[in-house]
Amino acid sequence: MPKTIVEAKVIGQQILSKDVKLIEVFAPEIARTAKPGQFVNVQVSKQAAPLLRRPFGVAGIDYKSGTFKMIYRIMGEGTQILAELCSGDVISIIGPLGHGFDLTAKHPLLVGGGLGLAPLLYLAQSFLKKNIEVLMGGRTASELFWQDLFNEETAAIHMTTDDGSLGTKGTVNALLPQLLETGKYDCVYVCGPVPMMKAVVKVVEKAGLPCQISLEKYMACGFGACLSCACGGVGKRLKVCTDGPVFWSTEVKEW
Repeated sequence: MPKTIVEAKVIGQQILSKDVKLIEVFAPEIARTAKPGQFVNVQVSKQAAPLLRRPFGVAGIDYKSGTFKMIYRIMGEGTQILAELCSGDVISIIGPLGHGFDLTAKHPLLVGGGLGLAPLLYLAQSFLKKNIEVLMGGRTASELFWQDLFNEETAAIHMTTDDGSLGTKGTVNALLPQLLETGKYDCVYVCGPVPMMKAVVKVVEKAGLPCQISLEKYMACGFGACLSCACGGVGKRLKVCTDGPVFWSTEVKEW
């Protein structure tokens, strides 16, 4: 897959919740080639620490302006540095990396939770409203700020919350079987916490539908050299960074 190292200029940042931000950067070389589901490796600081680059999924692209977006949660030193960047600052980015989603579905259902909804946002954009529906879950209504981001990209949004404060009460599986029973979907795409994805895959495979999953693993290099992101595949070990991060659910045995 084509990849490059660029010095990307920060266009701006947007606060999505108390600890989640969206950053947009100008990097036309990456914007021209990035596919939904691929990721980039970002050097958040040129100081001695933090040393390793951070992987972020591509959350959207503006082809005309040559920019792309990433959505991240402020969790540690690296993301705190990223959160403090201002318009005009420059960061080093390698990408696009990995393999993305299959785009042949005619009526896809996208299922996500937490930051797993970020790569699904670019996936929805790429389907160009082609009968796309999204099922998103969160612990409370405050975690489903994502609905505002998906509104322009999808035909329908279904929501669940653990406490019932928005949408159906429960996890995404409280609503998923009912949606699949309609028989209108031809592929399900999943990204989010591993327990959620495993539960969703079980329901989807029982319904006899193809399912693609986007895995998130710690990546020290992003090029398949360090093996830190390896997982168990069917008959072989898989590298999430180079073989994925998107897989058909039937390809993965150990997450």
